[in-house]
Amino acid sequence: MTTGKKVLVAMSGGVDSSVAALLLKEQGYRITGVTMCLGVQETEGEKPRCCGPDAVDDARHVCGRLGIPHHVFDYAADLEAQVIGPFIADYARGWTPNPCVNCNRHLKFGSLLNKAKAMGFDYLATGHYAGIDPEGGSFLLKRPKDKRKDQTYFLYHMARERLASILFPLAPYTKEMVRAMAEKAGLPVAAKAESQDICFVTQKTYHAFITVRLPEIRPGWIVDKDGKKISEHRGIVFYTIGQRGGLGISHKTPLYVVAIDVTRNRVVVGEKTDLQAKCLIAGDLNILVRDWPEKVHAKIRYRKKEAPCTVDFEKDKLRVVFEEDQEAITPGQSVVFYDGDLVLGGGVIEEVLNGTH
Repeated sequence: MTTGKKVLVAMSGGVDSSVAALLLKEQGYRITGVTMCLGVQETEGEKPRCCGPDAVDDARHVCGRLGIPHHVFDYAADLEAQVIGPFIADYARGWTPNPCVNCNRHLKFGSLLNKAKAMGFDYLATGHYAGIDPEGGSFLLKRPKDKRKDQTYFLYHMARERLASILFPLAPYTKEMVRAMAEKAGLPVAAKAESQDICFVTQKTYHAFITVRLPEIRPGWIVDKDGKKISEHRGIVFYTIGQRGGLGISHKTPLYVVAIDVTRNRVVVGEKTDLQAKCLIAGDLNILVRDWPEKVHAKIRYRKKEAPCTVDFEKDKLRVVFEEDQEAITPGQSVVFYDGDLVLGGGVIEEVLNGTH
């Protein structure tokens, strides 16, 4: 029963959140749009950003088209404290972080959801490609119809008790269907290009962004697995596990970054086979389903295909053992667990173990 239910729709100015608002209005909800102003400055000629001033204008125009109120909330300080700060800190300790997870966890489904509730809204809705299903008296996070656009990897850290207050209207639709609906409704963003992943990096590369935030970046040695010095590196923050290009090394076989030694300020390189591992330890956990099957599937990066594994709970950590070797398991990235379309939970990769013990 939607009559009278109030929904605050997070609108980034893109086609997905705009169609989410359109669908909810058609379903009879009383909706209001909100755009989170994150203090991100646009750079001329670059891809659209989900939180810059142009995006705010686009969201306002869509709300005007739909005949609904539109608010702009200032979240610049929240972005700095809860997303950008940890992003920089993780790179400084040799990790490769995933800021979209923290943005969803702390900003959208943390403080924005709190504000929605305080303002008297029943739900917060977004244009994410994910689903929430009530089942057996609880709410479950599910993968959407469009598996190519599945964003549950970035959403696993939502608090379980908050799922009942969240709506994902795009769950039953593909991206093509969403664009068609936007065009049919005459929404001004129907043909708008996709926004880039890390919206707050306005420089051409994240290297430039990090350099501004961490001016005291120390060069050091690139070494092989035996510790033999091969070349100098510019600073460990510029390297990530699995990286091949940009090493400045001439070698008879391709070399890849296989480890980052923060203590000795070293980047360790090896051959492609050295990137293979079956076991990892994850922390900073969020468990969405209490009872897990013996065998589950896990993704170690957003673009990676999920792979079968077993999971052992060890206090506040998880030990994950995959059936087959995984390439470039990277500390700082998330590992997210699935049982079919059901999202079981996930955590942050803290350690990669060679072997299975």
